[in-house]
Amino acid sequence: MKKLILYIATSLDGYIAQPNDDLSFLSRVQQPGEDYGYADFVATVDTVIMGRKTYDWVMNKVPEFPHADKAAYILTRTERPRIGNTTFYTGNLKDLVLRLKQEDGKHIFCDGGAEVVNELLKEGLLDELIISVVPTLVGNGTRLFKDGRPEQELELVSARAFESGLTQLHYRQAVHN
Repeated sequence: MKKLILYIATSLDGYIAQPNDDLSFLSRVQQPGEDYGYADFVATVDTVIMGRKTYDWVMNKVPEFPHADKAAYILTRTERPRIGNTTFYTGNLKDLVLRLKQEDGKHIFCDGGAEVVNELLKEGLLDELIISVVPTLVGNGTRLFKDGRPEQELELVSARAFESGLTQLHYRQAVHN
């Protein structure tokens, strides 16, 4: 069965964006030739789920949607026409994820944002979390994890430290027998 995997970067104090959707803190760890395993990860997925605000932010920065080669579901409350492989999905998130997990193929990439991540956590739908921690404290902004979700036990798959100071933590949902 396909897995739903969150792959995201956060500040050490748990923010995925500073106020006004400012992601400039991410540039502090950019190094030529270093993608922190992103290309290898993206090769393992054929489907992307992201929130509309994240999609709009990305589209304001680049001329073409970076996941246009994959089945992409942009979670939104407003109906919009499909663009190539990109569907603007207004239905139930849990129903979508359960359907996608049953399909053949590679895994599913959750590319944010915080509202989507927290809804997936509330429903217990994330199978793995790959979180890149940027060595900075931004103080405030958009928190990766919000209050009000159930406790979830995770198992560490790996932890990697990079020369830039970024640490990448890979967890999977704990399985109890």
